[in-house]
Amino acid sequence: MYRIANPDLRDSGFKDVEWAERHMPVLMRIRSEFSRDKPLAGVRIAAVLHVTKETAVLVRTLISGGADVWLAGSNPLSTQDAVAAALAGEGVHVFAWRGQTSREYYECITQVAVSKPNIVIDDGADLHAYLHDVLREVGSSVWGGTEETTTGVNRLRSIERGTGLLYPVIAVNDSLTKYMFDNRYGTGQSTIDGILRATNILLAGKVFVVAGYGWVGRGIAMRARGMGARVIVTEVDPVKALEAVMDGFEVMPMSKACVIGDVFVTATGNKGVIREEHLKTMRDGALLANAGHFNVEVSVDALERIAVGKRGVRPNLDEYTLPDGKRLYLIGEGRLVNLVAAEGHPSEVMDMSFANQALAVKYIVTNKDTLERRIYTLPRDIDNLIAKYKLLSMNIEIDELTEEQIHYLAAWRHGT
Repeated sequence: MYRIANPDLRDSGFKDVEWAERHMPVLMRIRSEFSRDKPLAGVRIAAVLHVTKETAVLVRTLISGGADVWLAGSNPLSTQDAVAAALAGEGVHVFAWRGQTSREYYECITQVAVSKPNIVIDDGADLHAYLHDVLREVGSSVWGGTEETTTGVNRLRSIERGTGLLYPVIAVNDSLTKYMFDNRYGTGQSTIDGILRATNILLAGKVFVVAGYGWVGRGIAMRARGMGARVIVTEVDPVKALEAVMDGFEVMPMSKACVIGDVFVTATGNKGVIREEHLKTMRDGALLANAGHFNVEVSVDALERIAVGKRGVRPNLDEYTLPDGKRLYLIGEGRLVNLVAAEGHPSEVMDMSFANQALAVKYIVTNKDTLERRIYTLPRDIDNLIAKYKLLSMNIEIDELTEEQIHYLAAWRHGT
């Protein structure tokens, strides 16, 4: 059972997945272990993830471990249709295509939810929320779940504080080998990639405004500076703002940055970061993009309301004309720019993120009888194992502590 755009794209999709597998050695190593040990035998997994070639590598790995996987996309515009066709051709229950309406998007989530999963994998927590709101009877029988994103973890913490979780959830996003690399290096590169594919502008010399200086914002700011842009950071958190200053970036409120910026990228996880009052004072030709999970950070409704004209000028790029003749350009409808206008994170960094997902699923299966209904972080030894596998794949060796050093670190009597 599947619902995709075009099954005839599967051959192209197989090539894309094969390319990703060549660049995901950690997950391929885990797949080899899963194929041998079958730790997921008989386990049904419902996943809502961006249907990309990297996700296909994860799905194949889970299936190698014995799992039955049901997959829907976690964004209406992020699905790679050829990859969806490839997965469907391998018997995966996949419900995803690029260009879904909101109704179709939630129909697909419903389709994987009613499969009565043992384990839930999510990116953004739409499936988790659905199981805690609409299908609580299904959610009540779930062994456990995982969450890929900062936004999703925040939503789950809200559920935990409110009605309470129906099942334990592992915050994969909080693993060091996820957020320190995926959020920073993955999003940093792929966001710039999306902007350049949509516009082909020169970043050198541009005033580049990054809203939010979390791990995602850090990565975007770093990469934009590397391309020669003058980077401004806007923040509400004084500690993060101070860090941005000491990292060498200009810091100011959006009310000031909006007047001088050429390119704006939001990365906060919150809504209304760029609002009507900002849009009205921007320069003619300003570019707007969003790197956060949901399309709420740039106020697209306000842009639609105040514009007197709108037209598509390039793939994934819309021009809005304001009453004074000024033109603003929105990339990818304000949705995730790196997945709408590009291909998402490079396979090499998703290698670690999805290694976390695979091992989190195994951890839930192994410990389902003792886990409480709360949010967990994967044990540090799993984080270290993933990092070790990644270093080995890069032919990099590191030191090990001597017995004397181990003893010294464990003791307290050694002084000056």
